Amino acid sequence: MKLILLGAPGAGKGTVAKMLTKLDGSVQISTGDILRGAVAAGTELGKQAQAYMNAGDLVPDELIMGIMAKRLQEDDCKNGFLLDGFPRTIPQAEQLKDMLAKLGIELDMAVNIDVPRDVILDRLTTRRTCSNGSCQAIYNVKSNPPKQEGICDKCGSPVVQREDETEAAISHRLETYNAKTAPLIGFYEKEGMLMTVDATSSEAVIEAIQEKLGATA
Repeated sequence: MKLILLGAPGAGKGTVAKMLTKLDGSVQISTGDILRGAVAAGTELGKQAQAYMNAGDLVPDELIMGIMAKRLQEDDCKNGFLLDGFPRTIPQAEQLKDMLAKLGIELDMAVNIDVPRDVILDRLTTRRTCSNGSCQAIYNVKSNPPKQEGICDKCGSPVVQREDETEAAISHRLETYNAKTAPLIGFYEKEGMLMTVDATSSEAVIEAIQEKLGATA
């Protein structure tokens, strides 16, 4: 399957993507992952991206599109790919459309995971992350707490609340999403590619995607 996953921070895009990869061997691709991969590989595009990242600047769209084009042509994408949190803006979506056309790649659909704001706030403010950079296991104080409070089950490091997961920070992230990324829903609707799933459970989202793909197969 070749999908774009849309949804606000905390809607569960990453969880859904991980579950989908196990179904048919599709690979999960996020902008952060491909940027880090290009930097680690020391490619020319990676070096250029690193210069922006080191300066604390956003990596320009042209550079991201160049790295994305290379990533989508790698062998592991032949079984399918799941774009997690990309594109983020209408200009990125338009450039992605042109790029895929040139590469001869056809998307199945864009899936918008629609989760109520209060659920997102509850999910993210109760999330905790292992402070060990090489572990970073994720917990939830309500639904999936560590066995020993404040201590990671896997490596024994302290479990902390990330600065971007306080209520004030999440509200700001949601405002940014609504201003910049939410318009993508209208873009893909006009393209006739949008499927919106109103579900708070990842399993329900997977089921809806499978049903839709089964119906169009």
